[in-house]
Amino acid sequence: MKEEFKPYIPAGKVTPEFTVTSVIMGVLLAVIFGAANAYLGLRVGMTVSASIPAAVISMGVIRVLMKKDSILESNMVQTIGSAGESLAAGAIFTMPVLFLWAKDGISDTPSIVTIALIALCGGVLGVLFMVPLRNALIVKEHGVLPYPEGTACAEVLLAGEEGGANATTVFAGMGIAAVFKFIVDGLKVIPSVIVAPIKALKTEISAEVYPALIGVGYICGVKIASYMFAGGLIGWFVLIPAIITFGGDTLLYPGTDTIANMYAAGGASAIWRSYIRYIGAGAVAAGGIISLIKSLPLIITTFIDAVKGIKGGRENKLLRTDRDLDMRFIGAGVLVMILVIWLIPQIPVTLLGAVLIVLFGFFFGAVSSRMVGLVGSSNNPVSGMAIATLLFATLCLKTTGDKGIHGMTGAIAIGSIICIIAAMAGDTSQDLKTGYILGATPMKQQIGELIGAVISAFTIGGVLILLDSAWGFGTTELSAPQATLMRMIVEGVMEGNLPWALVFMGVFIAIVIEILGISVLPVAIGLYLPLELSATIMIGGLIRWFTDKKAHSEVKNKDADTGILFCSGLIAGEGLVGILLAVLAVFKVADKIDLSKLINTGIIGGIVLMIIMALCVVKFSLGNKGMADGKREE
Repeated sequence: MKEEFKPYIPAGKVTPEFTVTSVIMGVLLAVIFGAANAYLGLRVGMTVSASIPAAVISMGVIRVLMKKDSILESNMVQTIGSAGESLAAGAIFTMPVLFLWAKDGISDTPSIVTIALIALCGGVLGVLFMVPLRNALIVKEHGVLPYPEGTACAEVLLAGEEGGANATTVFAGMGIAAVFKFIVDGLKVIPSVIVAPIKALKTEISAEVYPALIGVGYICGVKIASYMFAGGLIGWFVLIPAIITFGGDTLLYPGTDTIANMYAAGGASAIWRSYIRYIGAGAVAAGGIISLIKSLPLIITTFIDAVKGIKGGRENKLLRTDRDLDMRFIGAGVLVMILVIWLIPQIPVTLLGAVLIVLFGFFFGAVSSRMVGLVGSSNNPVSGMAIATLLFATLCLKTTGDKGIHGMTGAIAIGSIICIIAAMAGDTSQDLKTGYILGATPMKQQIGELIGAVISAFTIGGVLILLDSAWGFGTTELSAPQATLMRMIVEGVMEGNLPWALVFMGVFIAIVIEILGISVLPVAIGLYLPLELSATIMIGGLIRWFTDKKAHSEVKNKDADTGILFCSGLIAGEGLVGILLAVLAVFKVADKIDLSKLINTGIIGGIVLMIIMALCVVKFSLGNKGMADGKREE
């Protein structure tokens, strides 16, 4: 007989949890990490979990500064705070498409109300769909589904019962990254990209000088980072040299000039923009669909468990740790969201679209919850789910006569809501796992998730408009890779104007990678993104490999490693300064602090700064690992 799990705080004990302090701090962190993650995702196409840094910060403030002994209060802060990061992750994959269309004169620029309402519907539905799954996935599958981020968060908070010193690691990372980012993109005295041409291969190798990219590589680890870098090598050291060598004076669609002239004028980057981007798009789309196909057994199991969870959800309701939001509230909330999606004119979705959102939303919400339980939020193929949704939704809308820009914006709105639902469901399940281990009240956590979703929904609109005003989506500063891919898919299905030969080259590259038994999505993303991004991410992965080897023994749970906490701070710090610089650009202040004409360190300055950043990560990782291991030995 399975032994009954006993949480850290017993069900019969009541401690401060849903307080004014926890709500205010949670809302602030939701806004901060949501904005930072939006900036990071729009730059590199990847986002990171904010749960652990939010937990560390709340632990540091509540325990160390406020001298309060309340682990559940800290848990509520990270529950609300992480909601902002998840909603931002779902929104940035799709909604920038509306801005791209507006720039091309195809549609009007989306208003902050439109963005907020779309994000609100997705965020609220993502939380509501997760409630009936909690009993099946969190309670009954405890010990089977590990929920790595949720478990790591619980460990961080439990470790904080002995002191909140690790919070300084996150703040140190934020401060260092803020300084480096301001030097590179604010003062502009150091170049943001190191480029070395390789004339023999008619290509170039490059790396961006940004701390967040090193942080992403460190958090992902050398394996995932190397997969991304391998994808970049395929694009820049195989495909680009082949196109230039064999293309010559050929005029190849979608290029507007001969390949030789394009290379002479713009170098390898011009070939990447015209051709490799489409090959990478095919690889990413195929990788997302392959991930979904491989998950079909999980999908079927999840639906069975969801039904059982709804039936068994009324047991032991008198216990504090078993109380969920009432199912009548869930049903009413879902109905209200459907009516909002259908009837409010700012959301360009028809009744058919609203029905598709409900079906796909619960479907992918359940899939997302189950998958993050097994492989963690970082490996959750949210973009793959969005791709599948967009393909099906665009086909349905086109078949029913909803064509042109109205049909395309409707498809993007549907895809945006589904993407946010999947991201929020995954985050909510991780937070509920943390609460289950600690002994939190599920109903209060679910209310906290809804608060975080609502606040973040109204924040993300302002962030997207700000970033678009400062730099514009689809530019070097904000490449918005997933959003660009989503646009290509919708336009390709609706208008049939994709260079399908290039896309299918990417599809079959992804299939070959899958046959070799290698994880497809990171390689495909590396092929799709500029090499300068994956090269710096690779450096972060190599630092992780080196520090793990040097320390001889890793921390019990990698996600609770203080090196990861420092790198989470790097990402948050750069993201926040990125938002600050966007504000300065909008108000025409950025040019006044630009010192590039007075001081220009060139490639040497970039290399020196890269070395300094790497040494900082090594220093914090090795020093804190030793401390962590020492504490365990005691």
